[in-house]
Amino acid sequence: MSQILIFGDSITYGASDLAGGWVSRLRKYIDIKSENDPNYYYLVYNLGVSGQNSTDILKRFESEAQPRIKEEGETIFIFALGTNDSQLFAGKFRTEPEQFKMNLEQLTELAKKYSSKIVFVDLFPIDETKTSPVPWHAEKFYKNENIAINNNIIKEFCQQNKLLFINIYDHFSKTEYLKLLDDGLHPNIEGHKQMYELIKEVLIKNNII
Repeated sequence: MSQILIFGDSITYGASDLAGGWVSRLRKYIDIKSENDPNYYYLVYNLGVSGQNSTDILKRFESEAQPRIKEEGETIFIFALGTNDSQLFAGKFRTEPEQFKMNLEQLTELAKKYSSKIVFVDLFPIDETKTSPVPWHAEKFYKNENIAINNNIIKEFCQQNKLLFINIYDHFSKTEYLKLLDDGLHPNIEGHKQMYELIKEVLIKNNII
């Protein structure tokens, strides 16, 4: 028995999708594959927590990972984070870019204790007309220029460390992505569906799943 641990925020959790988000769809795909192939058995764990940034995930990584890892199987880590790090509060990044990069480094070092299969997913573009500020907090802003800064940090980090990088930002920013965002920040049902298809395709192509 092997396991896939997916760490992230509310988008990883599946916010705004009644079907449970892209992670839930990926789990269903893998569950069906496991059911039909006796030599294939993976458990998928959705470890997305709404509102969390990379510092929050770093703090809980060991306590979340250790109970779920079986020595006899392989472990795959997928990190889909950075949107909340890019949040502007009182004019400052919630996580300054240099600290964000350091958090990626620390997460990767911890993950390498258990596996060499480490994957990073970058960030979905946003609708600034609805996130500057967000309706639920007048002092919190999300902007695509800050999303892009964190995406570039993730991409360069993966290139430097030879980690699999799944680029969703460039894909969706070149489409009519605004119709895939109901609240300006979280992908809706169709957005999660398209995220799932894109992420699944890359994971299969790279023999991850």
